[in-house]
Amino acid sequence: MSKAFTKEAEDGDLDDEGDGAAPPLPAGTKNYITPAGYAGLRAEFDELFRNERPKLVETIAWAASNGDRSENGDYIYGKRRLRQIDSRIRFLSRRIEAAEVVDPARQSSDEQIFFGATVTYANSHGEEVTVQIVGVDEAQPSEGSISWVSPIARALLKAREGDRVTLMTPAGREELEVLEIRYQ
Repeated sequence: MSKAFTKEAEDGDLDDEGDGAAPPLPAGTKNYITPAGYAGLRAEFDELFRNERPKLVETIAWAASNGDRSENGDYIYGKRRLRQIDSRIRFLSRRIEAAEVVDPARQSSDEQIFFGATVTYANSHGEEVTVQIVGVDEAQPSEGSISWVSPIARALLKAREGDRVTLMTPAGREELEVLEIRYQ
């Protein structure tokens, strides 16, 4: 069959979910996000929509005016990059529309773990770990912020200082002891 009749992703093309930067939300859940996370999404959207995309469209128009588009690297790369940007803009737009901003500083009770909490816990090896429970779009486990839908966050949610919770891992069950809860 001719390639003209099939839809195959080209290198660098993105799907409609926007390069997999954040996993899809579980069905029936809200897109909770902290004010800082929301500001980050808005800033990325604005940068792409107001700055990067218009400059790229200008470059593509210039490249197209140079003639033969089949061997025009600026045109080919520009069109591919434009598809990536448009896909990311669609993804960000949907996430921003669905976002429900939750300010951890407004949490009335700091005795229990909820969205936005910064939690210090001890794992079964006695190591202390500090994580902040944030939205799916702003989670960066390497920097200590985990998604509220992650297994660790789900195990910790609604626990109190001194509680022991069970975390199911691929290696088996692990006991975590909640040492401290803070809302920043």
